[in-house]
Amino acid sequence: MMALAAVKAAPAQFNPTDRRRRAMLAKIHVAKKQLALADDDYRQIMLEETGRSSAGDCTEAELERALKRLEAQGFKPLPKNPASNPATRPAQHPMARKARALWISLHHLNAVQNASEQALEAFAKRQLKCERLVWAKQSDAFRLIEALKAMAVRHGWPQTDEAGNNLPPRALHEGLCRAILWKLKGAGEIPADWTIDNAAFRLCGIKTGAEGPMDAEAYQRLAKALGDKLRAAGGVA
Repeated sequence: MMALAAVKAAPAQFNPTDRRRRAMLAKIHVAKKQLALADDDYRQIMLEETGRSSAGDCTEAELERALKRLEAQGFKPLPKNPASNPATRPAQHPMARKARALWISLHHLNAVQNASEQALEAFAKRQLKCERLVWAKQSDAFRLIEALKAMAVRHGWPQTDEAGNNLPPRALHEGLCRAILWKLKGAGEIPADWTIDNAAFRLCGIKTGAEGPMDAEAYQRLAKALGDKLRAAGGVA
């Protein structure tokens, strides 16, 4: 019996032209929906620009002409989402998450003017000598985190207790609120004798402890509210 020869499957071929064409077709359908074009109006545009009533029958050049006509009528392609691109997606490893949380808290404290991911990336690049935070070695995390903690301490936000131990989350975020309170007083925005409770209610309409003792998340929300007031007032940096 003759053995059957093994037939190796041909590798899939990547055709960039097909990919571009599919992307253009998708844009045209988005444009039709965005501009709320009736079917008759849509077909008229296609006929005038391409000589065809269906985008599926068009060449790339014809699709390009149709897209330009739709853009002239107000179609605005949706911007690409950076988070969907692995090359620009924000880092999510433990170092990055901790650094991001500190960076945002420092923004509430008005120690950092720009809370964006790009600003954090620029700061991390200077500290770690690494182009992207996502590529940073976890063993180098202490250099970035300690630099952020040092900034916090300079702005009156303690990171450790008197014995040098790291503060638990609740105490840490309560301390952040107290540091913001101190800056509000220094900027003359509130009386010197106001407590956190006074400032929370009178500035932000927040009743501290209304639902029981404040936990770390409640202090985080309060820090953001107080921080917004501090920055709006041009509080001391």
